[in-house]
Amino acid sequence: MRIEWGKAHLHFRVRLINPTFERSTVASKRQNPKTIQNFHCKASSFESKKMSHSSATGRRKCRQKKEEEEEEPLGGGGDMEDLFSEKETQNIRMSLLDWYDENQRDLPWRKTRSSETEKETRAYEVWVSEIMLQQTRVQTVMEYYKRWMHKWPTIYDLTQASLEEVNEMWAGLGYYRRARFLLEGAKMVVAEKEGFPNKASSLMKVKGIGEYTAGAIASIAFNEAVPVVDGNVIRVLARLKAISANPKDRLTVKNFWKLAAQLVDPSRPGDFNQSLMELGATLCSVTKPSCSSCPISSQCRAYSLFQENRTLPVTEYPTKVVKSKPRLDFCCVCVLEILRHENNQSGGRFVLIKRPEEGLLAGLWEFPSVILDKEASLAARRKAINLYLKEAFHLEPKETCTIVSRKELGEFVHVFTHIRRKIYVELLVVQLTGGTIDLFKDEGKDTLTWKCVDNDVLSSMGLTSAVRKVYSMVEAHKQDLSVLSNRTTISRKRRIT
Repeated sequence: MRIEWGKAHLHFRVRLINPTFERSTVASKRQNPKTIQNFHCKASSFESKKMSHSSATGRRKCRQKKEEEEEEPLGGGGDMEDLFSEKETQNIRMSLLDWYDENQRDLPWRKTRSSETEKETRAYEVWVSEIMLQQTRVQTVMEYYKRWMHKWPTIYDLTQASLEEVNEMWAGLGYYRRARFLLEGAKMVVAEKEGFPNKASSLMKVKGIGEYTAGAIASIAFNEAVPVVDGNVIRVLARLKAISANPKDRLTVKNFWKLAAQLVDPSRPGDFNQSLMELGATLCSVTKPSCSSCPISSQCRAYSLFQENRTLPVTEYPTKVVKSKPRLDFCCVCVLEILRHENNQSGGRFVLIKRPEEGLLAGLWEFPSVILDKEASLAARRKAINLYLKEAFHLEPKETCTIVSRKELGEFVHVFTHIRRKIYVELLVVQLTGGTIDLFKDEGKDTLTWKCVDNDVLSSMGLTSAVRKVYSMVEAHKQDLSVLSNRTTISRKRRIT
């Protein structure tokens, strides 16, 4: 997803994007029923006294045949031809649950609650943790989860928060739309005044909750026997069945859900789903699976094939999907510092831009920046920044401000999901001239798209990792200036003495 800003004729867009994240998940949104096309069948293939009845019957059989052709090869790859047998299902359930009871990790969102009120609290906890865990490592999520629950321990507490507060709490986790949907979804649930939805089908009506999250909440919090399928589950199932079909293919994903649904233990659905995900996250890892310690290795077809042929490792499953090469683009970021008093380079205020309330990185703060159409020289980058500052803030050297200093701080490459971005960073320190007080007249209003903040405020704000990296370059530069200034002062004193 991309959000483009700015004047069309300027050929740039103002934005910074947070980094890519590491946990692989499956986009598991419920698909609309596929429209089945009508196929004409030859009348000669059916014998009937009534032609209309014959035609209708033929069309039904052809539609049925078409559906069977789509459904039979589980996953569309021709190698998901069967479900688990009853014996396999029972063995996998028993083995996984026994292993999980003994080996589950102690995670802050894993709690047992029995009363209906506690179940709703549990549902909220599962919801928050599962959303955070998408594309993010467990170790990273744990501290974020604890801080979140300390501030908003119930869904009702969360509904009192502003989007800016939620974004600041989320800063660093990435994919900020998840945080916004959590807030909007919580408000939807509370507004309904019917309690927390306790069925997967009802949960999927809540904004931001897809099939995976709905399954996790319904099974873990409300004990509904529904499956979950994420990257970890797909890896386990693909190895259990030695499935070589493309795991990203729509039909393949659909049939992974069928396999997962067959395995769910009806008496302990939440624990079983967690055991399946736990196995994928720990023993059945991407590159170094611990098959000798796996509780279901005796059921694993990929492991069996490996024992027969050592040149076919378990890690061949699931099939590796070639990722598209990330697009390369270029961005120049201008950290604009406005001095309050002449010759005061330590007490300035920094200008931050607020992104729109909709779209990528909604409602987050960043430094003024310009996306370039191609790699550009220093002169071209500064020209683009100057044009933007003039358009956005009416800042023009010699007219509305005086440039105290302008320094290139360096560059770095930031890799996103589909973008490899080269970011150039500069620090522009200016002194406002008379008649520019209007620049600040709207500061503090709720409708602000920009604001000025002191260094202390900026240091404590929840910023994306890319923006934080830019600011760390500014801090390092100022530290170098301070050291240089101290050395100069000491040198002068020595010469005087």
